[in-house]
Amino acid sequence: MVGVSSSLHTRAASVQTVVQTPAASVAGLPVLRFPVSGKLHKQEPKLESEFVPAFSARIVSQKKRNVTAGVGARGRAIRIMSAASNPEQLKAAREDVKKLIAEKKCNPILIRLAWHDSGSYDKNIVEWPRRGGANGSIRFLPELGHGANAGLINAVKLLEPIKEKYPDITHADLYQLASATAIEEAGGPKIPMKYGRVDTRGPEECAVEGNLPDAGPPDPSDHLRKVFYRMGFSEKEIVALSGAHTLGRSRPERSGWGKKETKYTVGDNVGAPGGQSWTVQWLKFDNSYFKDIKAQSDEDLLVLPTDKILTEDSEFKKYTEKYAEDQDAFFKDYALAHAKLSELGSKWDPEGGFSIDEAPKNEPVPQKFMAAKYSSGDNSLSDSMKAKMRAEYLAVGGSPDKPLSSNYFLNIIIAVAVLAILASLGALSPLDVS
Repeated sequence: MVGVSSSLHTRAASVQTVVQTPAASVAGLPVLRFPVSGKLHKQEPKLESEFVPAFSARIVSQKKRNVTAGVGARGRAIRIMSAASNPEQLKAAREDVKKLIAEKKCNPILIRLAWHDSGSYDKNIVEWPRRGGANGSIRFLPELGHGANAGLINAVKLLEPIKEKYPDITHADLYQLASATAIEEAGGPKIPMKYGRVDTRGPEECAVEGNLPDAGPPDPSDHLRKVFYRMGFSEKEIVALSGAHTLGRSRPERSGWGKKETKYTVGDNVGAPGGQSWTVQWLKFDNSYFKDIKAQSDEDLLVLPTDKILTEDSEFKKYTEKYAEDQDAFFKDYALAHAKLSELGSKWDPEGGFSIDEAPKNEPVPQKFMAAKYSSGDNSLSDSMKAKMRAEYLAVGGSPDKPLSSNYFLNIIIAVAVLAILASLGALSPLDVS
């Protein structure tokens, strides 16, 4: 898929000596140069391109341990020993990502970067990182240069200052954090994310090309199933994830699809102008994508072959129609599918990952007293109140046939007072009397 989910890729491995010879240039993509160094763990090689000013590709030793507090899978506060990411730095980075999105209107490209990093996953391969998935390898040229990843160098550039500011988080975690935040900041559902992804460490660990969805395959239905089944997704999840096309645009100079610009992709508050969007409000996350691909009534809105098939294939169609009518159902299914996509192929440290969100509280909520619950609607007592009073009366010795012989509660008060007096007198010793 193009735009937000045009494809999905990336991987890398342990870095030793990096050859200075520039990697082969990819059509439409600049060359990145890595200076030679025999001790990369002590140096920060510079990435250079004609589009992106030199920036550091910092390689952090995997032996470094971060100690901090977090939330475990069961919602309990835990002490995390993590060689991957520092939870407090992740929280701070999330706030910086929010500011970046507000300034640059870059939700779509941040989502696409994370999707393409994780979408190379192959469930049939066990070995990490050869299996692909969310491991940060998309930052390296071999994968960044894949045809489906055209333009994503700009997303890498946008996030690199945040990565440099927070060195104790991994690229893999940062990319997925930015993607989930972009969805939420656009009005989408809260994504149940977890963190602790280990980064690949060099270009040799990049994913193979060709695992991401194509926009216009000969058989769109078969193609979508082949690509997403390989990652372990169902038809429902395929359609839910396709709904992310409610955000973003397709640029013909990158994907070969869409118009150069439309009335919806120029003007103020659109970020960099140009391209063709799937929806009118393409910076707002809602269910309008499903409504628009069903209607196909606006020539300025994009409908790719892989979009159109969602309205024709019987299995895809039932979910497309459901989400077009029920945004809450779409949000619920999308949030789960997005979280699943963000975890594909990841290697976790600590094992199983951790959350940076507050643990849900399971304490019962106190109920406000409402007299109406005990009222029958007129001046008489309700049956429930009568039953409650009767039970209390019986508990202190009364009965329906024989009332209490005296004021029971007054007797109790008098008895307690007498006992108190006696106790005070008994406490005086003969030696205390003058």
